[in-house]
Amino acid sequence: MLVVPVYNHIILPDSDIYFQTEQFRELVGREVQPGDRIVLLQTKEEKDREKLTSEDFYPIGVSGAVYEISPQGYVRIRTDRRVNVDEVYVNADHTIDLTISRRPDTDEISEAEANEKLAALKDAIIKSADEYKNAGWVKNTVSSVTSLNTLACLVSPWLMISGEERYQLLAEDSQKKRAAEIERILYGTLEVAKVTGEANASRQKEYQDMYRESAIRKQMEYLQKELDEMHPENITDLQRLEKKIAESGMNETARREADKVLGRLKQEGQQSAESGMLYDYLDFLTSLSWKKEDMKHIDLSEARKILDEDHYGLKKVKERIIQQLAVMNRKHKQQGTILLFVGAPGTGKTSIGRSIARALGRKYVRVSLGGVRDEADIRGHRRTYIGAMPGRIMDGIAKSGVSNPVMVLDEVDKLSSSYNGDPASALLEVLDPEQNNTFTDHYMNVPYDLSDVMFICTANTIDTIPEPLLNRMEVIRFTGYTPNEKLQIAKRHLLPKAMEAAGIQPDQMTVSDETLQALISDYTMEAGVRGLRKRIDSLCRMAAVRLESGEESGLTVTKESLRDDLDMRPVHHDRVLSSTRPGVVTGLAWTQVGGEILYIETLLTKGTGKVIITGQLGDVMKESAQIAISLVKYLFPDKAELFEKNDLHIHVPEGAVPKDGPSAGITLTTALASLVTGKEVRPDVAMTGEVSLRGSVTAIGGLPEKLMAAQRAGVRTVFIPADNVDDLKDVAQEVHSALTIIPVRSVTEVLETLELMDPTLQKTA
Repeated sequence: MLVVPVYNHIILPDSDIYFQTEQFRELVGREVQPGDRIVLLQTKEEKDREKLTSEDFYPIGVSGAVYEISPQGYVRIRTDRRVNVDEVYVNADHTIDLTISRRPDTDEISEAEANEKLAALKDAIIKSADEYKNAGWVKNTVSSVTSLNTLACLVSPWLMISGEERYQLLAEDSQKKRAAEIERILYGTLEVAKVTGEANASRQKEYQDMYRESAIRKQMEYLQKELDEMHPENITDLQRLEKKIAESGMNETARREADKVLGRLKQEGQQSAESGMLYDYLDFLTSLSWKKEDMKHIDLSEARKILDEDHYGLKKVKERIIQQLAVMNRKHKQQGTILLFVGAPGTGKTSIGRSIARALGRKYVRVSLGGVRDEADIRGHRRTYIGAMPGRIMDGIAKSGVSNPVMVLDEVDKLSSSYNGDPASALLEVLDPEQNNTFTDHYMNVPYDLSDVMFICTANTIDTIPEPLLNRMEVIRFTGYTPNEKLQIAKRHLLPKAMEAAGIQPDQMTVSDETLQALISDYTMEAGVRGLRKRIDSLCRMAAVRLESGEESGLTVTKESLRDDLDMRPVHHDRVLSSTRPGVVTGLAWTQVGGEILYIETLLTKGTGKVIITGQLGDVMKESAQIAISLVKYLFPDKAELFEKNDLHIHVPEGAVPKDGPSAGITLTTALASLVTGKEVRPDVAMTGEVSLRGSVTAIGGLPEKLMAAQRAGVRTVFIPADNVDDLKDVAQEVHSALTIIPVRSVTEVLETLELMDPTLQKTA
């Protein structure tokens, strides 16, 4: 059986198909005789027989036989049935072998109905040809056609339809549907001929109304395609959008929405009031990366190297990041909980996100959420509103150009609610791995997969983060830097970057370690290094001015010159008092810029038992003061009369600064015990912890920062809650070794250790 490859030609069963003799010989590859059985196979592309492969054929063909080889130079093939092509083999000698099976038709068309359609089409073709010079040949040829399929095959070379559309005609199993499609195509072609050749004949008026617009659009698309190929620089915006939509790889829902909006834009035209909004929407939708990015292998040793290059210290933070990367490597996909970096400003929370992106080889996106109070900032505005925009999440995805960036959501603790909704609640879907694979931005109104995005959040404190949102994240503490770590960061990172930014060569400016240490201890007051960076930048700007003025060729910044160079006085740090009196005790507090020491001062004056609290204490600290008063009255019953005949004044210095938090209870109790017993507490002893009415010392937060502040202020001994002993693992060794840390479980342990209470008189609260 011979195989005849045919390109861009309609082949149908029960029809006569004509080929030029020379052309047919080239297609077959050898001489043929009448009666030879053949299979006609349609190819997907036009290729020489020598270049064909098994992948170039459609899976359905037509069997038949050579009916006639005419002396006039044509070969007539009579086809009989459709066949499924099960296997195709293209041999080395370019012969083609195949395995076929019969493909029966369904829903047969009656002979009367077929003849009626054929007669109508023949009449239309003959009338359409009346204005052409070869009308006689057309009439004779068409008049002799006896089947609808033969007519379609006969006029196939003149049809303006694609090879895929020609094949779909053959692939249709229903004879009725196939006949209807042949009718539609032929009438459409006649309308194209009528428009092109200004033919004034038509079969019926209803067909003109039905097919004219379709024919014109077909003609325009065909001609426009030719023009675009000749002049690609002249492609219109709509054509460019149409091409971008086709190549974007959108999911099915997004593709339907994009096609619908594009159709509206074409229908309304670019002069309509909505055209700008529709265009912006499609432009945004096609700017997104809809294709899933392959998960690259992560070199953990290289990742460690990058993290160490960009950040000094932060050992536990880096180790947790490496753990996450290791899990991603093993699962070959985005895996693990959302990381929430919590710490004081300037401790590297945001910048380490950029380092993670570099270690992963991904794009980096930062989204600032500070002050956001509108849910639309997260989910986007609905397109019905004027000036509608996508939310910050999808806007960040669009700017990154990929579907798997490392996205840092900065300052999640600064989100707030308003009548416009709760943005923190909108973030729940974004950060939930079980939901964010179908995240729907209101502006887009179609789902987008965020599951490949590595989200990293930052905050100064977790106190203002709603519990449902906090539960979706793993808190990683940035405890702040010790003076030695700040020195190393300044030498390795801050100073070189500042000199480069100011255009200063390494040999033009010298800053000694002693100068940097003075800068850290005397001119900054922070847990991070943001203020230190500003001071170093200021020194470099000063040096740039001097170098430009030609004053010096090599500058040396000394400890003594800092005050003049920076044009500022040294920052005042709280230090332990050189001497004290009864009723004054050193406490430890946590602030958003790190730890600080504070003094609890108490005083009894003649009065009627009133309690005066000053120093802008919040509700929590006022309650702690009331508990401390009750405990001291209970533990020292012989001193209760002092509270009845005197007014008690409790004061925390720096009254202009609001203070609150559950960690001053033990300090307040000790200060009152010192006051009523008349015994001093050494100024180099500090403490932190909350107390209950039972006299228990309960756990607090921010212990590493508080101990760092204690060491900086010159404290030697610190009382901490016993429940916080595990937190000592997070404390830097240089801080830990400089302090004597005493864990306690009850108030009486503190008072006994400080010799404020006689153990023989101890009364259990």
